Amino acid sequence: MKSKIKEKQKEFDAVQTFREIKEKISVDIMDMDVKQIKAYLKKNSLKLKHTFDSSI
Repeated sequence: MKSKIKEKQKEFDAVQTFREIKEKISVDIMDMDVKQIKAYLKKNSLKLKHTFDSSI
């Protein structure tokens, strides 16, 4: 007996989303030195924190 697997369309795919985010960050910081990477992460983590705080 074969079972049929129904493909369910996901509204939000966390794995795919995080892969896209990681790829964007990799491209953004590719040619940066350590000091520039730290500044980039600090700037973008503050943006993320602001987004998260305003959604609560």
